[in-house]
Amino acid sequence: MESCKRYGLLDVVIILSFVGNALTSVTHYSIPEEMKEGSVVANLATDLGLDVKTLNQRKMRVDIIANKKYLDVNKETGELYVVEKIDRENCNTKSASCYLKLEVSLEKPVRIFNIEVEILDMNDNAPQFRRDVIHLDISEATPKGERFSLSNAVDPDVGSNSVKTYHLSDSEYFNIEVQTGRDGSKFADVILKKNLDRENQAVHNLVLTAVDGGTPARSGTASVIVRVLDTNDNAPVFKEAIINVKIMENSPIGSLVVDLNATDLDEGSNSDITYSYSLYTSEKTQQTFNLNPSTGEITVKGMLNYEDFRIYDMEVIATDHGDNRLSAQCTIKILVEDMNDNHPEISIKSFHSPVNENIELDTVIAVVSVSDKDSGDNGVVDVHIPDNMPFKLRESSDNYYELVVSEPLDREKVPEYDITFTVTDRGSPPLSDNQTMTLELLDVNDNVPQFPLSFYTIRVMENNAPGALLSSLTAFDPDLHENQYLVYFILEKEIANTSMSMLFSINPENGNLYALKTFDYEIEKEFLFHIEARDSGSPPLSSNVTVHIIIVDQNDNAPVIVSPWRAHGSVVEEKIPRSTDKGSLVAKVIALDTDSVHNSRITYQFLQVTDATLFSLDQYNGEIRTMRMFSYKDPRHQRMVVVAKDNGEPALSATVTIKLSTMETAVKAYSDMTEVPLEYDIFSDLNLYLVIGLGSVSFLLLITILVTIVLKCQKPKSSKAAPPSRNSVISERNSTIADSTLVSNDAYWYSLFLAETRKGKMVIRQPVPKGSRYIVSSIPRGTGISDTSDSAASTLQVGINAHILKPCQLWTLCHISFV
Repeated sequence: MESCKRYGLLDVVIILSFVGNALTSVTHYSIPEEMKEGSVVANLATDLGLDVKTLNQRKMRVDIIANKKYLDVNKETGELYVVEKIDRENCNTKSASCYLKLEVSLEKPVRIFNIEVEILDMNDNAPQFRRDVIHLDISEATPKGERFSLSNAVDPDVGSNSVKTYHLSDSEYFNIEVQTGRDGSKFADVILKKNLDRENQAVHNLVLTAVDGGTPARSGTASVIVRVLDTNDNAPVFKEAIINVKIMENSPIGSLVVDLNATDLDEGSNSDITYSYSLYTSEKTQQTFNLNPSTGEITVKGMLNYEDFRIYDMEVIATDHGDNRLSAQCTIKILVEDMNDNHPEISIKSFHSPVNENIELDTVIAVVSVSDKDSGDNGVVDVHIPDNMPFKLRESSDNYYELVVSEPLDREKVPEYDITFTVTDRGSPPLSDNQTMTLELLDVNDNVPQFPLSFYTIRVMENNAPGALLSSLTAFDPDLHENQYLVYFILEKEIANTSMSMLFSINPENGNLYALKTFDYEIEKEFLFHIEARDSGSPPLSSNVTVHIIIVDQNDNAPVIVSPWRAHGSVVEEKIPRSTDKGSLVAKVIALDTDSVHNSRITYQFLQVTDATLFSLDQYNGEIRTMRMFSYKDPRHQRMVVVAKDNGEPALSATVTIKLSTMETAVKAYSDMTEVPLEYDIFSDLNLYLVIGLGSVSFLLLITILVTIVLKCQKPKSSKAAPPSRNSVISERNSTIADSTLVSNDAYWYSLFLAETRKGKMVIRQPVPKGSRYIVSSIPRGTGISDTSDSAASTLQVGINAHILKPCQLWTLCHISFV
């Protein structure tokens, strides 16, 4: 182990001694940088005098001191070649030159050769600035000629390949001056050749270029940003020195009027602006509008009313916050625009009420004026009244109108008018207002009293109490007050020398009609007169109405037995032959009732009869006939009680008692209705002939009556009464018997005729002058017609009112001749 160390130490010493001898000579080479890999630098074997063939055996190697192994030797050829590209700028040397120091060592024998390879610089690097952007702040107040140093560019190359000069992009404000330092480096100064204006150009962008001296020359650039620093050299500026603003009245509080927004070209505090009112701005304006000192906004502070204040003038000052504060002012005129916020107004200057209803047309009733505080169309006012009124508006002057009567007025139709004056402006939307006045109409007596009916029919029951209320004939007058107060009168009219005021009375205040007497249907059946209603106006007006009083019949008259006639209620005695055949007429009961047709209808029936199987009674005509022939068993004397009953309610009646005697021989028939009866003996022996004669006469009489009635109805003008003659019968429909106030029908007169002629007597109804009375007589056959008027006991006087007869109710005259 120790022997080995000794050998090693010896080798080192030998080597060092050899190296010490070899260092005395250094082989120098020069190569450019950036040679390609594999490029041959030199042939060391040739330069060092070595045998190429032994290089490999002698283990030749190359060591680079303190550098990467950029070079190596080819042991086959002895050539020194480039292993890796060499960048001179990577040399760790402070000098401008760059050397690679190599040691070439060989063994057997050991030899060491010092080789120095100089790396020559090539212009392979462009100049570079330490910062790509160079910021430079220069106040705009800097005078021209001022210098500003810029950082220089760096170029790794050396010598002529390093930075040689600088260039600055074109600028009217700056140029460049290149300076050389003590170490030969180049740097540039920027010189201000023109005063800066930040408001004109706040930033200047320049390009600084560094150029080296290589061939070809390389360059590097950097951006130079020159920021111009502001000074308070600009005052605030308004867009307009005079501003006109329009705003609608009644704008809400806080509404924006105008945004002044003054500008200051300066920056920072120099451009901060404060707004304020000048001393020339009125207090009223400042109270109405608010000025924001920071933003310059003017907003509504108080109520705007076009009608109160239309124009506001103000001066606003804008001041910046610079050291030396600058300011500007602006004049603002605010015009308040009208909006349709005021209702039109109407004023009644005069109004006449009440007025007479007969006021003339075109008479002025009222004068009104209209107004509106707004302007333009908002202040134009139209006035009108309802269309359905008898008035119209007439413009008299500006905004003055007259209300005049356009149609006739009638208080009774419309007593008063509520006249509404409506005013409307022409704004959008339109506003309106109205005022109502009441026009009262005074009454004029222009209406006559009016009855509800033009004809009154009043039915009055006979036997009424005097003073009984018949009806209320109330008229109506639509006028007022005294023109409405009515007084009622009965227009005087005489009937049968009797004034209406003696029969009727009317209350002058209320029109109640009263009867002053008791009326009898059998005497007075109707009344026709007029009632007048008169108002109390001036002049008074009146109207009348026709009143028809109809007396209504009551069943107040009992039937009266007129046949067979009996004196003082005595029993009627009749005699007939015992040989009378079945169905023979024994007697005929005739009763008369002076009541109306309904109440005067009479029916007959037996009340008592001796033998009900022997006689029959016709209930309608009162004929008593035999139902069978008399037998020897029948008593000679038969007693019959006949009742005549009317149709009233309650029914009234009368009775007659007939005592009938039968005889075996002919007897004389005496009539109870005459004072001087005529007896004919032949009638008792000729009963059969009498029955046949009576039947023939009845048939002929019926035919004659019917024919005469037909002829009289067809020719009413030729109806004249035939002269009275003996043995004639005159029949009148609905005649009235004055003595007993009885009403008879034609059937009764015919029945009376049959009954009396059976006894040999002639019944005559004799006409007398119109308006007088009629006489019904029972005349013996041998008596002349003049004897009738002298016979008082056997006469029935019949009275009739001629004006109630119809044309067909004229007298009918029949002539009957007996053989």
